[in-house]
Amino acid sequence: MFKRIGLLLVTNILVIVTIGIMLSVLGVGSYRTAGGGIDLGALLIFSGVIGFSGAFISLLMSRWMAKKMMGVRVLNPDDALSSDERAIVEKVHRLSRAAGLMKMPEVGIYHSPEVNAFATGPSKRRSLVAVSTGLLYEMDDDAVEGVIAHEVAHVANGDMVTMTLLQGVVNTFVVFFARIAAWAASRFVKEELAPIVHFIAVILFEILFSILGSLVVLAYSRYREFHADRGGADLAGKDKMIHALQSLQHYTNRVQGGHTSLSTLKINNKSGMLKLFSSHPDLTERIRRLEAK
Repeated sequence: MFKRIGLLLVTNILVIVTIGIMLSVLGVGSYRTAGGGIDLGALLIFSGVIGFSGAFISLLMSRWMAKKMMGVRVLNPDDALSSDERAIVEKVHRLSRAAGLMKMPEVGIYHSPEVNAFATGPSKRRSLVAVSTGLLYEMDDDAVEGVIAHEVAHVANGDMVTMTLLQGVVNTFVVFFARIAAWAASRFVKEELAPIVHFIAVILFEILFSILGSLVVLAYSRYREFHADRGGADLAGKDKMIHALQSLQHYTNRVQGGHTSLSTLKINNKSGMLKLFSSHPDLTERIRRLEAK
């Protein structure tokens, strides 16, 4: 199940760094005291504005970014569709109605041999559920329905908004501590070089702390995957959801090496320390929890 969270993380880092650079160049939101120190209260407010702005801008861009980066073709029910395409649209709409969604998500398909799917969008009313051609051609009907039910559950649970709020909090601390670290670094150079060192250090520390902060977001994403599995089981049936996860285990090696910036979005069974950088928990554990449900 192709996951929306990686795209949010990548876009978010770019957005907060860009906003931070623009505000620094324009001299907006000064948090320095007359004596060269830092007004922590002003800095916290400044950090919150950048942090939550970055998170919500990333959220608003999520559906558009996914379409462009993955080459998603939206399936319009009124167009001439193939039988497979029409079946996908009907599954998404049927499961969405069962989940109580007031407006049907956009349904899309993208060409890729990997067995994958994803849901994204800034709200329940502006969501997108898309599947890969690899998933359609390699999985049987019950497995496809289980995968789609999982993605619809993400939409119904409002996971994108929840993750955005968490990302906003993480961003606030990233911006806050990046500027404190940059201020400290600028104290070790000559006074005439301090502004340049501070400017460069802010960018570097924001990137570094954003990567570290993403571990918190990814950990919460893994927790939400279990919740979406349960939601998918309620919508499509537990047997279909388990069957879908078992089918995914057979195709994890199909995930493409391309789209490296999106690698955290995709199905994975990472082990050891790599699990910390995964947006998805181990498939075996997901199956075990569903079987015990």
